[in-house]
Amino acid sequence: MHARSLLGPADVDDEDLARMVAASLGVSRVELLDSTAVVAAYDLEALTTAGRFWVSGTARHDGGVAPYAFFVKVVQCWSRSPMFTFVPEHLREVAQAGVPWRSEPLVYGSDLGVRLPPGLSLPRAHAVFDLDELSAAIWLDAVDVDETPWDQERFGAAARLLGRLAASPAVRALAGLGRRDVVRGYTGGRLALQVIPALQDESLWRHPLVADAFDDHLRRRLLDAVEALPEFLNELDAMPLGTAHGDACPRNLLVERGHPNAFVAIDFGFWCEAPLGFDLSQLLLGEVQTGERSAAELGELEELCLREYMRGLADEGCEAGLEQVRRAHALLMLIFTGVSAVPLEHLGIEPTPELKRLARERAAATKFILDLVDITMPAASSGRRG
Repeated sequence: MHARSLLGPADVDDEDLARMVAASLGVSRVELLDSTAVVAAYDLEALTTAGRFWVSGTARHDGGVAPYAFFVKVVQCWSRSPMFTFVPEHLREVAQAGVPWRSEPLVYGSDLGVRLPPGLSLPRAHAVFDLDELSAAIWLDAVDVDETPWDQERFGAAARLLGRLAASPAVRALAGLGRRDVVRGYTGGRLALQVIPALQDESLWRHPLVADAFDDHLRRRLLDAVEALPEFLNELDAMPLGTAHGDACPRNLLVERGHPNAFVAIDFGFWCEAPLGFDLSQLLLGEVQTGERSAAELGELEELCLREYMRGLADEGCEAGLEQVRRAHALLMLIFTGVSAVPLEHLGIEPTPELKRLARERAAATKFILDLVDITMPAASSGRRG
């Protein structure tokens, strides 16, 4: 029995599925006994994701009957997302260009898997194909994920591998599959068009969800940092570049059950070339942004992860200096997380106790980021701005 109609055009025929199952099970051929597609539950919206599905079933081969499972992801240009209707007409072309969608199919269709440093892998892609000019389907091996919360040792291990990823000569050949103007592109796109105008609106800071978390002093510091963005961008232009996953939060670095010291990277939609230190932002702040981890842990985690990231760079022969990478890391956290930490996405609903707690955590993270930007500021710049 087969029940995969839910997939629509992202489905494959039974013959192709049988070949994929055989490859996944490591056998020469199989007889499909059944297959079912269901929607994969996920608690975060993604602008370029049109659907996530599990396809599972059983198959018979020479060794007996075995279960199989695939994760099917449908990616799309974000102009097809319901959220795109909120983008003003005159900004749509810029907005569409600012959120890439083809990077993920390109990465999964490449040979990145054999180029990654030991301890880091990606799910095997059994099929990557266009659905039309603005969408594609990706069929991946399912990963049996260990859901144990991360401890410091795991954060450190991930940071070291992200450092190796950034500096790996083998990986660098594929950096061009993603964006190369990521810092200025994001600043001139989402920040300039959406976030910064919101921050400059006096009424934002009177909203109960914001006023209770972001006090006047923090507000002034954040707006001062916004004013200094041109100077910060010039600094980042001079920083050494590496390859970045682009969204290396813990939920995108899966720990497979039975393999506690390795990571399976997923969600390559923001794969890019970026200043060294880029991936530390989401590694440290991803769970704080979603309310899964307290900002109080950032101090210890930042020191640990930066140290291990530098070890990863050294593993690949990169001689970038600690202070330079830490400065880039501080500025990147500010641009990609700090400036947009105010929970704009929740302002249209009643501030619940949980949302107020989230806002307070984001405010604490913003203070941590601004402190790090101040601490790492070059002496000459500090004098000029002081």
